[in-house]
This record gives sequence, C-alpha cells and structure tokens, in this order.
Amino acid sequence: MTKAEVCFVGLGYIGLPTAVVMANSGLQVVGLDVNAKSVERINRGEVTIVETGLEEALKQAIDSGSFRATTEAPEASTYILAVPTPFNADHTCDMSFIFSAAESIAPKLQGDELIVLESTSPPGTTEKMAERILELRPDLSGRGAQSSGLRFAHCPERILPGKAMEELVSNDRIIGGMDEDATDRACKVYASFCKGQLLRTNARTAEMAKLTENSFRDVNIAFANELSLISDELDIDVWELIELANHHPRVNILQPGPGVGGHCIAVDPWFIVAASPKNANLIRTAREVNDGKPDWVLEKIRKGLGVSGDEASISLLGLSFKANIDDLRESPALEIAHRVAQEFPNRLVRIAEPNISSLPPVLAQFENVELVPPTEAIAQSGVVVLLVDHDEFYGAEKNIPDSATVIDTRGIWRKW
Repeated sequence: MTKAEVCFVGLGYIGLPTAVVMANSGLQVVGLDVNAKSVERINRGEVTIVETGLEEALKQAIDSGSFRATTEAPEASTYILAVPTPFNADHTCDMSFIFSAAESIAPKLQGDELIVLESTSPPGTTEKMAERILELRPDLSGRGAQSSGLRFAHCPERILPGKAMEELVSNDRIIGGMDEDATDRACKVYASFCKGQLLRTNARTAEMAKLTENSFRDVNIAFANELSLISDELDIDVWELIELANHHPRVNILQPGPGVGGHCIAVDPWFIVAASPKNANLIRTAREVNDGKPDWVLEKIRKGLGVSGDEASISLLGLSFKANIDDLRESPALEIAHRVAQEFPNRLVRIAEPNISSLPPVLAQFENVELVPPTEAIAQSGVVVLLVDHDEFYGAEKNIPDSATVIDTRGIWRKW
C-alpha cells in the first residue's frame, strides 16, 4: 500500500485492538510503534498483550493485507494517536508521548489529513497537539489549522481491558472535532467499525467527558474502599454490608479492593484536579482514599507476619490492576508487591500471576521474589494475600494451610 487510509500511532492496549478492528472492517491500516521487537511480533501475527479474540483478529487482518505494523511513519489520510499520558509529580499531564508522536508524523503530512487524539488527556490537549504539529509544519499552517487543510479531533477510547474486541464495536463513541469538518470526517472513520452511537461535540468537551467518566468510577470506588476501612475498624464484614445495602432499589455500591489501578481511573481524576484545583475537592479526596488503600493492606501484612513468625514467607496472588488481564499499569497490587519486597528482604515473597510469564523489572531486581504457579504460592506460605480476583484463584482457599494468615482484599474468600 502506498498511502494508508489510517495510520494508528501506538500499538499498546488500546492501539493494537483498535487498529486490528479497523482493518477487519474494511480500512487499510498501518500501525506505527517505536518498539521494533513488538512490531516484528505483530507482523508475524503474535499478540503482545492479553486480549480475548485479538490473536485471531490480528492474523485475519495480516492475512488479508489490510494491516501491517512499522516503526517508520507512513503517509496516511487519517492519523490516530493512542499513546500514554502519564501525570507529572504535580499531577499535570505529561505531554511528551503526544508531542513525540506528533513529531513522528509531521514530516509525512501533505495537507488535508485528519489527526485524531485518542489518548485520555485534559481539556485543551488536542489544541496543544495541533499547535505543535503546525509549529513543525509552518508550510501547512498559514493563519492556523483551518487554512492548512489539516483537521484535528479528540475521540477518547471507552473500552474495558479484556473485552476490547467486543466493546470497540458496540460502545458509543464521543467524537469531538476542533471544527465541524473535523467532527464530520472523524465520524466517517469511526462509523466504519463502530455500531454504537457516535456522539458529536467539540474537542474540549470530549476530553472532559472521558475524565468525567473515570472520575465518576473513582469516586464510587473510593466510597466502597472507605467503607472497608470503617467496617474493619468496627468488626463488620464489608462484603456482607455492601450486599445488604445493594438490596435497596436505588443503591448500587461497588466493591472495595487494594486500591485502584489502570492507566485511566488511577490517573484521569488528577487531570481534573490539576485543571481546577479550587473546585475539585471531592475528586481529590477520592483519589487520596484510593491511593492510600495499599498502605492499609501493607499494615495488614505486617500484622499477619507478626502472628505467623519470623520465618514465614509471603504469597501475593495477582499483580495486574484488574482480573484476568496482564495489564500492570498503575496497579496497586504491583505497588504492594514492590513495597513488600523492599520492606522484608529476608522473607521469601512468592508471586502468583497467571497472566504473565516473567516478573516485571520492578520486582525482578529483588533476590527474595519469585514467580510461581498459584498452587505453589498458596500451599507454601505463612501469609497469603489475595490482591486480584483472577478466575484461577476462586476456590483456592481450600488449599491454604490452616496455620497461614489470609488477607483477602477482593472478598472472594471472605477472609481478612
């Protein structure tokens, strides 16, 4: 292919599934990524993330000739950027990945391209991306984006890891252009594969909508996590408490856990706080509650070791930020594992995470940490900590030694 219909920049948890779905919906798609090894694997039809149905869909897209991956930016009619947007120490957005992506495609632009930002970002980010591209290509700028023929839009992803292939097609999408023509053109691209409703707005509102969705979830999870702290202090089973309260027809309390992870819910609320620090009081407090939950789990582990003896080992079940995926981004389970390894260098720390084949670097550096099968972790430990409710862990409490201290942060065993 000489000129792709779509170039998808960033082939991670969002980019690769979306690019593949687009390709299998009739578009000619090129995936662009800086990781050469990942590109080689993808072009061989090998998935680089755990996502149900992705491997089969990837092979179909490659075999049909509608998709390929590359490390060199191609010419394309539409560029879609799905790159990381972490936060800085002051909780403002780190724009470096977006600017790097913009710099990679800028030399290929000829005018009249549509450039879409999918990365979750604060209001005004799409405008900053556009400004950066037009700074790099003053020959296309004229008096601004309108005269250049370039069009810019923000279309935030709204998928659940583990169900990406399904939700990419079925979920409604927010399409926010910097002008009406950009919105029209983006709608045509997403209509090629999305069966959900395409909700038209402007770029800033689209950016804020995604932050609002994730902040809503974060606030509600914080309520559940705070209930778990209160219930523990008052000797109440929080899982029973929530179950009973949810029988009210207008109550739907979420489930507590060891914290909140993932690139979205654990990050996005801070962008609202940074954008409006005087007003985002509830959102800030919710983040602080959820960010503080690993401290509470660590204290539980310390008490458990005090009961189990000086030689007791520690088993931590799960590292990902949610069940049945391999995504470790912003995972409270990973944070807890790292802090346990640091605090107890003379204790053997067994990690059971069925969705990965090797320890991440942050844990591999410790000599006292090993990755083992769930059965081995459960059977040989003085303290067993359930951090993620993977399918493999349901019913596993039957194999835990009676002498072990059990800390169940997900409520599937109903043991604290």
